[in-house]
This record gives sequence, C-alpha cells and structure tokens, in this order.
Amino acid sequence: MANRYRGGTDVGVTADLIRRAHQHRTGTGSSHAADFGKTRLVHAERHDEIAAAIAREKLVKKWKREWKFALIEAANPQWRDLWDEWFSGAEAES
Repeated sequence: MANRYRGGTDVGVTADLIRRAHQHRTGTGSSHAADFGKTRLVHAERHDEIAAAIAREKLVKKWKREWKFALIEAANPQWRDLWDEWFSGAEAES
C-alpha cells in the first residue's frame, strides 16, 4: 500500500487481500496506514505458503526505499491504484 507516487509504503501479509485493502482504503486498517493515508494498492505478491509470505514480508520491510520503489515500478511504473483494476465492485461487497 502507498499514499502517493514514490511516497510512503506499507508492507504486510494477509490471507484476504480484498478485505485488507478495503480496510486501508476506509481507514479501518492499521492506525499507521490511516494516519499516513496509505490507501493505494500498488503491488501484491501471491504465496502458496504463509511461511513464505511472512519471510518475504520481513525481507522487503528491511529493504531501502529505492529497492521497494524498483519492485513496485517493475510491474506498476505509474503507481496506479490496482484496486480498481483487480477488484472493481468488491468494495460494495465488503
């Protein structure tokens, strides 16, 4: 999640990306994300095992900002909010 192009990012793990992204978008997620407006879904990775997802989260959280930006920009150079592309209509269901 991010608050703007090349702005603050929030890295996390969830078993339900739609629910978690919706929480960020509505300010009911983490207080840190709400306080800093990290409402844009700009990158996501799928892992089949929770242990692999947690290990990846811990690794990426330690990265320098520029490394995180490069990861995001490899697939999403404009930092588009992927919510609209991936989950159109899901907000009404949540």
